Amino acid sequence: MEILAKPFILIYHLVRFIFLAPKRIINYAYIGFLAVIDKLSRGKVSSKKNRELTDDEKAILEVEKMMQEQQEASNEKKVIDNEPSISFRYKIKGSNGKIINGTFEGPSADEVKLFLQNEGYEVLEVVPRKFYDVDINIGGKFKAADLSFSLTQLSTYLKAGISLIDSVRILEKQSEKQEQRKVYQKVVYELLKGENLSTAMGKQGDKFPTLLINMIKTAELTGDLTSVLDDMADYYTSKEETRKAMVSAMTYPIIVLCIAIGVIIFILVSIVPQFVQMYEDNDAEIPAITTFVMSASDFIVNYYLFIILGVGIFVGLFIYLYKKVKGFRKNVQLVIMHIPVFSKIVIYNEVYNFTKTFASLLNHGVFITDSMDVLAKITNNEIYKGLIAKTIVNLNKGVNISESFKGSWAFPVVAYEMIVTGEKTGQLGLMMEKVANYFQVLHKTLVKQMQSFIEPLMIAFLALIVGTILLSIVVPMFDIYGQIQ
Repeated sequence: MEILAKPFILIYHLVRFIFLAPKRIINYAYIGFLAVIDKLSRGKVSSKKNRELTDDEKAILEVEKMMQEQQEASNEKKVIDNEPSISFRYKIKGSNGKIINGTFEGPSADEVKLFLQNEGYEVLEVVPRKFYDVDINIGGKFKAADLSFSLTQLSTYLKAGISLIDSVRILEKQSEKQEQRKVYQKVVYELLKGENLSTAMGKQGDKFPTLLINMIKTAELTGDLTSVLDDMADYYTSKEETRKAMVSAMTYPIIVLCIAIGVIIFILVSIVPQFVQMYEDNDAEIPAITTFVMSASDFIVNYYLFIILGVGIFVGLFIYLYKKVKGFRKNVQLVIMHIPVFSKIVIYNEVYNFTKTFASLLNHGVFITDSMDVLAKITNNEIYKGLIAKTIVNLNKGVNISESFKGSWAFPVVAYEMIVTGEKTGQLGLMMEKVANYFQVLHKTLVKQMQSFIEPLMIAFLALIVGTILLSIVVPMFDIYGQIQ
């Protein structure tokens, strides 16, 4: 029996190996890739240790260490301050008779029930969520457009004499997005516990931007909340206009490119093979251009699964490295910031965001060092993070802000000179506002020019590709026509 079973055991292991081989290959490749990255990073670190670090590198290392200590202290404080809470599933009836289902976190069911009753709802049920009860309403993060509208409303309600808690309640009732309504509910809950608005918003994780929380915190100290809300509403309105301009400029080229790729693939997969068969039946002479197109067609037909898999792995790996590996992200940003036209778009946008945010912070009495800490947190560009890190270290040494940006290729001379002027005149906030307006106009103009430039370029590119394919199909027909003659 054992002898008879051996062939089946061998077949079983063979089949198992074949099916698990791709998974093992991917795992080994992934482990090897991480080992290479780790080796390169260690080599880079060791090489930095063997040579004298530059001022920029020292600044970045010092600030990163300082920010890491601040983050650890903040995390420890959150662990101490946060009371244990349980997630509950509730069913309530609104004033209009509509049944609303949702989730809420609190220390007990009675407290959650009392809170919902105080909010004007008829509570039908409040029970702890089961382990399989997954809240599918993900998101709730406020974007620039949401903040622009909400902050304007909140300021209007406060100016009309409505209390802060009731103003946030109105925002909750008016919110059309369930997850944002839930965030407002939690803010009201924290306000009822006696927390400040900035603290209540800060406890919502990443739902509200760091800049907004810090600005509101400053406004609470100065007692000028409505003015800050109006300014921040204008700020986010401006940011949304800039974002829409970029989206508008890129929408048309992306749509055209996607359609073009689909049409080209359809021609290569469906039409070209039929002509190839006709040429083979008539023994036509195949020129080089037709051979190339035929090879591309065969490759797509035979290896389309590998192409899709390869593109998916490349995109996924690129996104992962861009998010997780600082060195990779910095190198990608360096490459983009040295591409003609695109470089200016990125630089103008970053300078606008930096100066606009800096102006808002300075004009509302935020200290320069605190402003730099906020600026370092809201930008994702490693080049500008390095400049901000250098600025923080220079400020601690008593050096002017302008020295950090002097001679930097990523910071235009105009912006640098305006910083110098602002420092000399004592009106740095006003100068930063003027710089922000100037570069916003430059950015919008450049985006429109790029849009006008890309459209004919895309048409020319598509004409070249389609023309090449048509030429590869038509040329052999002349040979067939000559044989008929």
